[in-house]
Amino acid sequence: MPENPLIHDPDAGIERLLEIMRRLRDPETGCPWDIEQDFASIAPYTIEEAYEVADAIEREAWEELKGELGDLLFQSVFHAQMAEEAGHFTFQDVVRTMSDKMVARHPHVFGDESRDKSAEQQTRDWEAIKAAERAGKAQTGTLDGVAANLPALLRAWKLQKRAARVGFDWPDASHVLDKIVEEARELAAARDRRSHDEIEEEFGDLLFVMANLARHLGVEPEAALRRTNAKFIRRFEAIERKLAERGKTPEQSDLAEMDALWDEVKAEEKARQDECA
Repeated sequence: MPENPLIHDPDAGIERLLEIMRRLRDPETGCPWDIEQDFASIAPYTIEEAYEVADAIEREAWEELKGELGDLLFQSVFHAQMAEEAGHFTFQDVVRTMSDKMVARHPHVFGDESRDKSAEQQTRDWEAIKAAERAGKAQTGTLDGVAANLPALLRAWKLQKRAARVGFDWPDASHVLDKIVEEARELAAARDRRSHDEIEEEFGDLLFVMANLARHLGVEPEAALRRTNAKFIRRFEAIERKLAERGKTPEQSDLAEMDALWDEVKAEEKARQDECA
């Protein structure tokens, strides 16, 4: 197959990437791995790339973010190429659909509506437009359209946001805290009965209420948990370094020593924060 000059043109933009994708999927001259893929097999990579974008942003790794955004863009191109091969739609259809959606959802920018409104009012308008779009797709239920494949904690948060819009919500966070205490007691009772299925159910109930508390406090639970995961990694790695200075590994230590080092690392972090304040 004659080489398309687009492939080697660094200034060709999105058309270069689309041509590269077409070549990778070419049944005669493409990459065997790429040819074998389908929507289901690529979907996990798409999710993974989205999380890597979020991770780069959280770490403020801007040079890495450039690459991660490219990886995520490539996922869209991959899905669009497979869709075109199957006769569903093209990448240009994806671009057109997204552009039309953004114009329709921002009448205060691209239409005649006034821009003189608060962010809160713009959010209400956005949700009203999205509700009308769902109704046009015969998605009339309050919870329709909340993606089933979202991470469970994030989906719980979004489901509760939807329910709250129609008044199914506690009036303030104090009621949610009371419910957390109740759910924790039910989990403890299930643990005592040693029924694994019941323990799992009660644990899920507790997580669901915790997601609701996050919403009442204005916290996105996935972001909060990612932040805590990063903090745990940072502190545990510091423990490993301190143990290494003593000629030890975690396996050669014990809980009491590692717990004392954990407190030491926390104190050092707080001292650094106080210096920067």
